[in-house]
Amino acid sequence: MIQIQAALFWAYAAGATFALSAGRQLQVWERINAGEGPRTRSRAANPYLALTALFAAVLMVPTGLFLLWQNPSWSTMHVADGHEGVWAGFLLFYAGGIPVAAILGFLVAQGLVLVGAGYWAYLQCVGGYFLLFGTLIHGWDGRGYERFLSPGAEDFADWSRDSVVNHVLDFVTSGTFLALLLFGAAVIGTMLATEIGWLMEGWSLPGADEDRQVPRFLGIAIAAAGVYGLPFAGALFASVLVRLAGGWLGLPLFAVVAGVTLLHRRSPVRWLYGLVGVPGRHWRAGLDEAGGRESGGSGSGGPDGQESGVTADRSA
Repeated sequence: MIQIQAALFWAYAAGATFALSAGRQLQVWERINAGEGPRTRSRAANPYLALTALFAAVLMVPTGLFLLWQNPSWSTMHVADGHEGVWAGFLLFYAGGIPVAAILGFLVAQGLVLVGAGYWAYLQCVGGYFLLFGTLIHGWDGRGYERFLSPGAEDFADWSRDSVVNHVLDFVTSGTFLALLLFGAAVIGTMLATEIGWLMEGWSLPGADEDRQVPRFLGIAIAAAGVYGLPFAGALFASVLVRLAGGWLGLPLFAVVAGVTLLHRRSPVRWLYGLVGVPGRHWRAGLDEAGGRESGGSGSGGPDGQESGVTADRSA
């Protein structure tokens, strides 16, 4: 339900956010399946990955295709004037690319969460949403927000002849905006409900209360601000820097500010991330310890000892 140029960024970010929200469950899933056969360890058996792919295929793809058919000019950020200007390959690229990007974002974030690099999984979400908002706010020519707020090609062509307020009023009274409202209620509502539900589910697992340092409601607010608010503010800041200093100076300057903000060990973003309680341990941390005790007692280091470690970890 978003313009083609930004759709893959959103899909990747949504997939990464789903994996981060279910971080605790994914670690438990790996512990449960440790030592099991390859069938239970397959990617398709992961219910969180399956639901992520289903969300992308059933909600994101059809709504995007509908808007592309209803208003091809807006959906292509006014690169195409009408249906005749849309290459048929774009439909295939959109319909197939959205689920692939969501699954890729999920798998990358899941891999980072499982090895205890949850903060880097969070940065996958930040990066994806930054590119999404950056495309909508600035675009490739500094007119991203003009393209987004222009429901038709004529509105975009006449942007400089009217005030921004009038353009916004025209957009919010258009059929495209109505479709965005209806589809947004379904797509974004389902996305947020899933992410919050998986966070709450993870916080109910053993040990989560010790890691989460704030009440659940505040934890959800911090997570939302970090995943959505921070990338939006970063995209807006980057657009301002590029407009004021130019791309050759503005983008490197933004990269330095973003690096200090996100990567410094005493960054407030890192501190806020730590309050939410996403696991920062390797998924085998408890398993290896329990398995080692079992192996030491029985003199065997085979699969039986590993399964005993799983049992001990699950009962802990």
